[in-house]
Amino acid sequence: MRGGRFILYAAGLAAALALSHWGCAQRERALTIKGSDTMVILGQRWAETYMKEHPGALVQVTGGGSGTGIAALINGTTDICQSSRPLKDDEKRQLTEKFGGPGHETIVAMDGIALYAHQDNPVSEMTLDQVKAVYTGAITNWKDLGGPDAPVVVYSRENNSGTYEYFKDHVLGGADFAAGVQTLPGTAAVVNAVAQEPRALGYGGAAYAKGVKEIAIRRDASSPAVLPSLETVRSGEYPIARNLFYYTRRAPEGAAKAFIDWALSEAGQAIVTEVGYYPVR
Repeated sequence: MRGGRFILYAAGLAAALALSHWGCAQRERALTIKGSDTMVILGQRWAETYMKEHPGALVQVTGGGSGTGIAALINGTTDICQSSRPLKDDEKRQLTEKFGGPGHETIVAMDGIALYAHQDNPVSEMTLDQVKAVYTGAITNWKDLGGPDAPVVVYSRENNSGTYEYFKDHVLGGADFAAGVQTLPGTAAVVNAVAQEPRALGYGGAAYAKGVKEIAIRRDASSPAVLPSLETVRSGEYPIARNLFYYTRRAPEGAAKAFIDWALSEAGQAIVTEVGYYPVR
């Protein structure tokens, strides 16, 4: 009898260990997505909805900036990199050296980079040249933009951000930011700072523009002032629009492919609109 009990105990222990090992294995197979802070709210909404629809799936989404996500992709520590800028040639070279190819790009959404001001600011529009002048230090007072006689308090993203790089390349024309520009770690931090400072100006993804005023942008002095929207971003009328990317080391397969395919489905693209970005399908 004692022998029978021992056998039952041993069998139960083995089953428990097997289940424990299986549970750990399941957790180890979590799909990891890392990178762009701009894309975090979209990625997290996608992950939450996807896991509800696919109970066996586990998707973990973290930010840190596009540069951080790309480095993680190259180092093999994330399955998918979310990026608000394209890969650079050197990054493609590193991927090719390590994994035999320059990475696989999937455009999953579109974005308009919004210009944020305090809700009480009377200025409602600026030209691209004026935006550049503020961020390079040529304009330092709101009165030169049609506003009050007050210094412009200028906020930017940090330099590992894809939004920072896109803004520097496409708005500043590669020029350096002025020394007085204050950098903040994430778009949410920029929005919070602008919402609390009446003299502030900042930029970031359109989906984050809550509790602040969006400044309409003129491509030049003779162009119409335009706010980011699905129509103006898709048509190119809004001058600071861009694609949002998912990068994998190779063509997606398995859990990564299933998730990306779902993100591009009708259900996934509906979430893009709900969050405040613009669908690609």
